[in-house]
Amino acid sequence: MSAVVLNAVWKYFGDFAAVQDISLALPPASCLALLGRNGAGKTTVLRMLAGLSTPSQGRVEVLGMPSGDVRARARIGILGHGIGVYDELSAAENLRLFAGLYELPDADRAVTRWLERTWLDHVRDSPAREFSRGMRQRLAVARAFLAQPDLLLLDEPFTSLDDRAIALLQSLLAEALAGGTSVVMSTHQVREAMEMATHAALLVRGKLAHFGPRPPEMLNDPGWLYRTYGEA
Repeated sequence: MSAVVLNAVWKYFGDFAAVQDISLALPPASCLALLGRNGAGKTTVLRMLAGLSTPSQGRVEVLGMPSGDVRARARIGILGHGIGVYDELSAAENLRLFAGLYELPDADRAVTRWLERTWLDHVRDSPAREFSRGMRQRLAVARAFLAQPDLLLLDEPFTSLDDRAIALLQSLLAEALAGGTSVVMSTHQVREAMEMATHAALLVRGKLAHFGPRPPEMLNDPGWLYRTYGEA
């Protein structure tokens, strides 16, 4: 069973085809770096995988189920570009809210664990509106990992993180991958993504220009994929 499948997927917004005839299948316990310029269709693909948007044509599956299936959503962790924390709730309250939605059996323990792992335990009772952007991003990271998901969908996860926090996120992702979690991340920070990616996909104007195992050239030359396939 593939972690994610897109089969002849199109997505229209009015007459505009944001995603055009994309097909790929990602093996389980893999990390896909989803690359492309602004407007290439990366976020649209992530939203369809998350079940937040439906394809105009084609089939989208995650973890062997249709992407909109409630059972699939319960097994997905999402870190979106807009962060999405609740300003008036404390750090702990933000995580308790999502622990309730996931019906975690030991919510308090999970909340404490992820506040500690993202260096937020010292502000657990402070409202999120008082946090710096980097702290808010770390809280969103904690929320994404809270339920130990089988699939992580990350949209620009390294944005606003300092070097120490980037190293933390990379460590958490490596740990999740080793435990069998699959990861799809959209990012412009190719060098950081290539350190953990097993596969790479390049979108060019809504079309899939390349998909396959991460090219070894990209470890030392992050721009290689763009130069090789970017005009496809």
